This record gives sequence, C-alpha cells and structure tokens, in this order.
Amino acid sequence: MGLALNWKFAFAALIVLGMQAYQATSRALCETSMVQKHDQWMARFGHVYTDDIEKAKRFIIFKDNVEYIDSVNKAGIKPYKLDINEFADLTNEEFRATMDWRKKGAVAGIKDQGQCGCCWVFSAVAATEGIDKIKTGKLISLSEQELVDCDTSSDMGCEGGLMDEAFKFIIKNQGLTTESNYPYEGTDGTCKTGKESNHAAKITSNEDVPQLIVFSS
Repeated sequence: MGLALNWKFAFAALIVLGMQAYQATSRALCETSMVQKHDQWMARFGHVYTDDIEKAKRFIIFKDNVEYIDSVNKAGIKPYKLDINEFADLTNEEFRATMDWRKKGAVAGIKDQGQCGCCWVFSAVAATEGIDKIKTGKLISLSEQELVDCDTSSDMGCEGGLMDEAFKFIIKNQGLTTESNYPYEGTDGTCKTGKESNHAAKITSNEDVPQLIVFSS
C-alpha cells in the first residue's frame, strides 16, 4: 500500500510540475509574441525611444493597452471594434482630453452667415475643411453657397437643414468647390452646376461623434 501511495504522490507531483512548466512556457510565448507585436508597431509608426528603460516602460503600457483592446473585442458587447493606433504606448493620463485644431491650422477664418438660416451648411463645410487639412496638409476655404443652392433634395437652404444630409451630398457630389469659385451670398439661389463640378476637396464617409454631456458644479 505504501508503495502504491508513493507512486500516486509522485505521479501527482509530476502533473503539477508539468502544468507549471506548460504555464510558464505559455507565458513566455505570449511575452515573445507581444514583444514582436511591439517591435512591429514601433516600425509601423516610426517610434524611437531614448533608451532601453523608456522602451521597457512603454512596452508595459503597450501590453496593457493591447490586452484591453483584445478583451473588449472578444467580449463582443460593444457595437464597434477597437484597434491598435499610434497612441498605443500612452496611458490614459498622458492621452490628451482635448485638441485645439485652430493651433494646428485646421480651422478657416471667421465667416459671416448673415441672416440665412444655414448653420448646418457652415458646420458641414468647416468639418470638411478641417479633415481635408489634416489629410492633405492644405487648408482650403470651401463653398457654403454650393450647399445652399445645390443640396436641395433633403435640405432647404436658408430655411434649415442637417449636417448629415450635407455630408451625404458632399460624398455623392465627390466634393465641394472653393469659396472663391462659388462665393457666399446668404440667400437661396439656383445651383451653378458649372462651378459645382470643380471640386477642391472631398470626403468619402462621415461619422457622428457621440454627444458628451458635462455637468458643472
């Protein structure tokens, strides 16, 4: 009996040791995979660290962020998927809560809407100007009047409209012309198709940003 018990204990010990070795190997493989992923990410976005200490610190943050991304995507609860971008080695505290695009030159000068009720136009045009600047590096003042005159299937010019419908028009029209080519008049007019077809900037899609409600004490 004693010999049989000894064999059982020895066998159980071997199983435990085997599982520990397997787990250690799995962790090592995961770490290796994450290191490779971090190196690939660095190469893709051109990240260079000052020294090995900084790289090790950023790797830990990168690893935590990637694991969070994987966990959210695997859960499948959210209506969207997360992905790794150029900010993946930053903590929440380091990531900017706001961005002033005026300082980046992505906002055109002040424009006078006048008495025309087309705030929807100015909003859509400003957003298009900004994203075009971010993409191309050039800030082009686009035509509000083109939308007032030509986007009439769902919007109503100086009588009102919606930004989303304006974006749909810009996408379908394959862009907008410049303000100088189609100047703002502040009244409803007939679409000048010759000028409308001279596109200076375009978008291919749009996304509504969720509303953020801020309570002040």
